[in-house]
Amino acid sequence: MIRWAIIFLVVALIAAVLGFGGIANFSFEIAKFIAVIAIILFVIALVAGGLRGRGAPRL
Repeated sequence: MIRWAIIFLVVALIAAVLGFGGIANFSFEIAKFIAVIAIILFVIALVAGGLRGRGAPRL
């Protein structure tokens, strides 16, 4: 998912350099949205892993 955010960010930067303001803005908004979703999913996975807990490793 982070890969898609990076791809849209690169598209936005290239479009901004070439002067396509609308496309750059739209791509940047998509990149931000995907990055936020990825961070939220990461935090949920982190909390779920912490709540599940792990026992002591067996030797």
